[in-house]
Amino acid sequence: MKRSRNYSNTASVPDTLNDMPAPPPVEVSPGSMVRTQIYLTRAEHGFIAAEAARRGEPMAAVVRGYIDDKMRLPDSAWALNPMLDPTPEDSRLELPEDAAINHDHYLYGTPKKYVKKRGQWILSNPEAEG
Repeated sequence: MKRSRNYSNTASVPDTLNDMPAPPPVEVSPGSMVRTQIYLTRAEHGFIAAEAARRGEPMAAVVRGYIDDKMRLPDSAWALNPMLDPTPEDSRLELPEDAAINHDHYLYGTPKKYVKKRGQWILSNPEAEG
């Protein structure tokens, strides 16, 4: 007897899933693959699907590529990276307070994108942004 599944009530399916602990590692010979299943949020799935379409390769290849990239980075790249430290204070450094948001103005001479009005930074020309 064949059983059928009712998929018509998918609106009640939550977007999140409580993760289960990972199974113990499987002994794998180099070059072979182990079939696995993962649950993604709709946003994650959409991102991977779009990236796969852009690259012209399967979604599984995109996921494996991201994992391979992460595996190539040693943990020290995140723990001992001075680029991730807070910027040290330098009393001799005198920068305009809007240097971060108007950097193109200070680097290339373009018009300022933001101006300060009543203590808040706002777009200098909101019509140009639309």
